[in-house]
Amino acid sequence: MKIGILGSRGIPNRYGGFEQFAEHLASGLAALGAEVWVYCSSQIPDRKNTYNGVRLIYCHDPEHRLGTIGQFIYDLHCIRDSRKRDFDIIYQLGYTSSSVWHRLLPQKPVIVTNMDGLEWSRSKYRGLVRRFLQYAEKLAAEHSNILIADAMAIKHYLDTKYQTKSHYLAYGAAIFDKPDQGSLTSFQVEPYNYFLLIARMQPDNHIAEIIEGVLQSNSQIPLLVVGNTHNSHGNYLKRKYQHPQIKFAGAIFEQELLNNLRYHSALYFHGHSAGGTNPSLLEAMAASALICAHDNVFNREVLGDNAAYFSEPADIVKIINEEKFNQSGHPFTLINKTRIAEKYNWNAIIQAYYHLFEKLLNKSD
Repeated sequence: MKIGILGSRGIPNRYGGFEQFAEHLASGLAALGAEVWVYCSSQIPDRKNTYNGVRLIYCHDPEHRLGTIGQFIYDLHCIRDSRKRDFDIIYQLGYTSSSVWHRLLPQKPVIVTNMDGLEWSRSKYRGLVRRFLQYAEKLAAEHSNILIADAMAIKHYLDTKYQTKSHYLAYGAAIFDKPDQGSLTSFQVEPYNYFLLIARMQPDNHIAEIIEGVLQSNSQIPLLVVGNTHNSHGNYLKRKYQHPQIKFAGAIFEQELLNNLRYHSALYFHGHSAGGTNPSLLEAMAASALICAHDNVFNREVLGDNAAYFSEPADIVKIINEEKFNQSGHPFTLINKTRIAEKYNWNAIIQAYYHLFEKLLNKSD
């Protein structure tokens, strides 16, 4: 089984959710005996030929110079390269900048597309951009052999809108149970005496609302904001919230460090409102974080009743002022760890992908 994974910036992860997912899935499939190739951005430093048994292909990526249009060019280069690789399966992570090139995809492979979240529904998109994203979604739905939905709400949407039978496969996480308080030293915070937020700096992650809620509360507990602020929204947040209680820590990709930050937080804020099963939310659950999540169907599907929820800063004020923080062993954290082990277990998810791909190949023979 020869699999090409397109649509991420590459592995090991130095960017976000799709890269984290690609790293786990590709490594797991390779361990099961598949020949796996992952396309990577030419901007990745310290290039390697392989990573955890996965073969890496680097394609020209001009996004750093051209912005969004560079993503389309990068995907075009990846798709053109895939035509000479004789893949059995091409797994596309997302469709925003790749579905317009669907006519260039090779004919032999089974085309599998992870539809991610409802990109067009993000609050940052309006007018022509939103209409283009809806068009790109339609192209992906019509020109893929099978669609993957990582949340049941996404599956229902796809099956209803496009009269298709998408396949539900969630993301995964690994239980973290080896905490080290020494990891907190450089952040100048004390165990269970700081709030934590890990996200990309964009409006639909509700970072501003979370910060407002923290500042309007009676608490003096600091909020540690982890994420790359070198974009327009990140710069805006740093300029607006120059307050000693708000600590912008920048981007962090070391998994062990992130897990320790989650584990030792008093309260972990998850503001993501667009998309399906978010990898960072699963990792917070796996690291025994007590979670306060934005109230939407995607987060409720994953967390159920085992979290606090907010829709506006006033909700966060109330939650913080009640001082029901994590001191390890909170009932919500124990239940969420069980959910990870039973429903969002990486080994089970990778096995499910392997069997799905086998089934698709048997059908195509």
